[in-house]
Amino acid sequence: MRHRVAGKKLSRDRDHRKALFKNLIRALVIHGSVKTTESKAKAVRRLVEKLITKSKQGTLHSRRLIAAFLQDKQAVGKIVDELAPLFKKRPGGYTRIVRLGQRQGDNAMMVKLELVEKTVKKEEKETKKKTTKTTKTVKKVKKDEKNKSDQGK
Repeated sequence: MRHRVAGKKLSRDRDHRKALFKNLIRALVIHGSVKTTESKAKAVRRLVEKLITKSKQGTLHSRRLIAAFLQDKQAVGKIVDELAPLFKKRPGGYTRIVRLGQRQGDNAMMVKLELVEKTVKKEEKETKKKTTKTTKTVKKVKKDEKNKSDQGK
């Protein structure tokens, strides 16, 4: 009987399972989404939700607890600095699972585990600002050229 036994074993020993979860969480945090099997996604989802909820406190203690689990400075920084403010008002449900279909080899259900909110990178923000400014100046130049050509007629 499985009384009070939480989580899936996924046919792995404890260390292998822990490493698998850490790698999936790291990929999800850094890239925003990850393609995996449904059972792995459901197992990882619980852990990601707990980490993001912990990061919303914004304390040094919570940052160190997340770092002790993930052991990746880049992922910890992204969770605490970018994802926590993004999900500040959301009480839970930070991830979604989208089914992609069966895998060809073993017919396992493949899913895409992704964060509900998308982070906008600083470089993308800057390029958006630059493109809007340049398009405005180009439109002004074209209008001026059109007005000059109309005056010459």
